[in-house]
Amino acid sequence: MLDDALKERMEAFRVLLLWQDEGTFIKESGLSPFAMELALGVCRRHLYLLYFIKSLVKRMPSVEVSTILEMGLFQMFFMDVPDHAAVSTSVGLSKAANLHEGSARLVNAVLRAARRSGLPALPPQRIRRVSIENSVPEWLVRRWFDVYGGDRAEAMAKSTLERPAEWIRVNLQKISAPVLVQKLGMTGASILYDRYVLIPEGVKLKALLESDSFANGEFSLQNPSAYEVVKLLSLKPGLKVWDACAAPGGKSALMAEMEPSLDILASDVSEQRASMMSDLMGRLGLSNIRVQCIDVLACNGGVAGGTPAEGVADAARGRSEGEASPFDRILLDVPCSNMGVIARRPESVYRLTPESVKELADLQFRLLESASAMLAKDGILVYATCSPDPEETTKVINRFVKEHPEFVKAGDAVLPGAVDARFDGFFAQALEYKK
Repeated sequence: MLDDALKERMEAFRVLLLWQDEGTFIKESGLSPFAMELALGVCRRHLYLLYFIKSLVKRMPSVEVSTILEMGLFQMFFMDVPDHAAVSTSVGLSKAANLHEGSARLVNAVLRAARRSGLPALPPQRIRRVSIENSVPEWLVRRWFDVYGGDRAEAMAKSTLERPAEWIRVNLQKISAPVLVQKLGMTGASILYDRYVLIPEGVKLKALLESDSFANGEFSLQNPSAYEVVKLLSLKPGLKVWDACAAPGGKSALMAEMEPSLDILASDVSEQRASMMSDLMGRLGLSNIRVQCIDVLACNGGVAGGTPAEGVADAARGRSEGEASPFDRILLDVPCSNMGVIARRPESVYRLTPESVKELADLQFRLLESASAMLAKDGILVYATCSPDPEETTKVINRFVKEHPEFVKAGDAVLPGAVDARFDGFFAQALEYKK
């Protein structure tokens, strides 16, 4: 029978192996707070911890043993865990995991050597150093150096190690931000745009999510960058809106809370994610959102005025009978590399390759062309990504407006993360259909 300390580490160990083997997201694993901090921390510093291990061994051990060593090193050097506890629980974990004979002795020897030697020296070459120190793949650091220059690239890499700011979005249809802040015991918390509350240090997110206020739909978790993106839609009462890649549904909910008279279609290509969005809208009590499973690429008219696929045309009819009509506003928050939110989704950085970024950019362009088929004349489409990379942002937009001059950029692009470090790194550009 494992004690509680070893049980939590075993949970983190299991999730870290799944992440490395199958690419699963750690935050979706339901870990305890300690296990979550440990697993996410190891993930964020994965390349650095591997570099540390290589400085201590002649030959790299198995993935299982290496993962236990990463966990031990992270606890010793980056968590408030006594060295002796980090060593003993790591040795205990190697035994509980039934690894090959000698694993426990190796773990014990390496961690004790690390305690004696301290953190390893970093390589002198700048790009290599920035890559290892911040656990960002070297090809990506080099890309950032080329695009943004060395100083900004290094700052971007360092930001991936920071704990992202956690915000709640208040459902103003049910309660005001000051009243909710008082109700949740967060007196003095920062309030932004009258609806976003920065969760103060010391307030446990788990406790907030278990509160009656959350169950009753008085708030959701959302970064204020979403508000900056939605503002570009210039929403007005009674408009017909399509959130075309809506899951997990936060921006659709924000729009519905901002203006209850909007007729909103929130869609996603995944039936499972669409079902989760329906649950969200039910919790928040939002009746002006319809959730459907739709493949945006089925809008095969290609550009505004084209002939949409039957399923999308049915969705466009909304609550009324009769022929399908275009949407006044479309939000297209496309699948992307997540380069702007690596601190929040540390797993994403290890999945990326130069080829995958190009493939994403091609998909993003095709989604933009397809979604534009359902935009009304003088309507506004907002293209958004949680990546600042030019391949996924300005290059996609510039190619689209060049090939479709009936669309014009409406104002400048918005990069909330560049304005305020507490914001996620989104990019958004409004396009107006002027045929």
